[in-house]
Amino acid sequence: MPVRIEEFETGDLPDGPSVPEQILVHLYANQDKAFTRSEIATGIDEDPNTVGTALSRLKQRDLVRHKGEYWAITEDLNRVQDAYDLHTITEQFDDEDGGINPDEWDAVAPDEPHPSERD
Repeated sequence: MPVRIEEFETGDLPDGPSVPEQILVHLYANQDKAFTRSEIATGIDEDPNTVGTALSRLKQRDLVRHKGEYWAITEDLNRVQDAYDLHTITEQFDDEDGGINPDEWDAVAPDEPHPSERD
């Protein structure tokens, strides 16, 4: 949904659930169905291209399933709950201290390979 340029310039932007959050809520509420990207976009009133990008990222995290043109919530609902819990905790930390500074984090984070890069 577009915002007025004045809102953009002042940083007074709408604060609501992200598109991935909206997608997961929609698919969770309709666990017995699979939807096309367009149907999901209509169901959550978001742009289909934005929904498509979010679906791809959710699939990489194993939070949704994809067959042909259709998308559904993962069968592992514990994984969705764990992702929600992590998201909630991260938001609480961000609210308390302004979030994580990536440069500071990189300076103190251990040199561990990304899980996808491990043997």
